[in-house]
Amino acid sequence: MNKVITEEEFLSSYNIHEFDIPLTSVDMAIFTVIDQQLKALLVKRSQHPAKGEWALPGGFINIHEDKSLDDTVRRKLAEKTGVDTSHLEQVQTFGNAMRDPRGWSVTIAYMALISADNIQLIADESSEQVEWITIENNQHLSLAFDHNDILNACYKRLKSKVQYTSLPINLLPATFTLTELQKTFEIILGSSIEKKSFRKRLLDADIVVETGDFRIGSNRPAKLYKAKKSGKEHLFPRSIQGSK
Repeated sequence: MNKVITEEEFLSSYNIHEFDIPLTSVDMAIFTVIDQQLKALLVKRSQHPAKGEWALPGGFINIHEDKSLDDTVRRKLAEKTGVDTSHLEQVQTFGNAMRDPRGWSVTIAYMALISADNIQLIADESSEQVEWITIENNQHLSLAFDHNDILNACYKRLKSKVQYTSLPINLLPATFTLTELQKTFEIILGSSIEKKSFRKRLLDADIVVETGDFRIGSNRPAKLYKAKKSGKEHLFPRSIQGSK
């Protein structure tokens, strides 16, 4: 008769290495807007495998430091950009025996949105270069591993969610004009939006507030706004309509 053991006894003698464990990592598409273009952050790898090739930022989970996948992603984001983000979103899991020559691997893909203001890109021991690449040129890229597929999946998610959320606010600095916000929506959508309906949509949602300051330019001063606490993740009741 088999001895009945408690769960505590079972776990105390359990050896996780009795089974093969796949490599587990996170990779992220970090998006921003620079010079009125949507860009993603890429790193040129300085280590094997795929040494000298461009890839998305990411890395292996540190089981001693990271309490969650989000912790891993925020750690890697800080290592490459020196900043955190108000919007971090898990997009898809990729895994098979062929995506990494080191062995069976799984990566969890994330999308991060940040403002380009005051960002200083950081190349560490794993990367020769770190650069923003325009998304419009994405089809011409040949990224390491399956990172083209990951970048495409994240871009598709972003473009879809912009139609019914306020996510583009996360790509702007703390204060912005409504024209700058509308332009950011249009850059991602790839189409123009009727100005009056866009502003009504924003103001009806009550997700931005005037700061009392103005942007001084060649035209008349423009009011500066900032997002309310709930404004960066707002869901609109209807999808946005671009102009015909």
